[in-house]
Amino acid sequence: MTQPKFIITLDGYFRLGMVYQHKDLLQAGDQCIGGGYYRFDYVSNRIILDRSSYDFGKPKWHLLDTLKVPSVYRNLRIVYLYDDGYHEDFNVSDELEIEYYD
Repeated sequence: MTQPKFIITLDGYFRLGMVYQHKDLLQAGDQCIGGGYYRFDYVSNRIILDRSSYDFGKPKWHLLDTLKVPSVYRNLRIVYLYDDGYHEDFNVSDELEIEYYD
């Protein structure tokens, strides 16, 4: 069964989609630095990211300065919820420079 999953790459690409495994979002030459699951919160205009990829672990946001996001998501804020009792939620849209691409 496909599930809403996302990954981030070392080159800063944010990819999401309905896939079986996180690796299904990789393209040739990609180096994945984490992933998880997503859902859209249309009331607050956000993409909410959480959990972690079984294969790649939690996103390593600290390795990025810029996140390259598909332009279709231009008006949505992005937040990652750690939900582990240790980390504050990571407001991706505020902490990283967002670059949109087609």
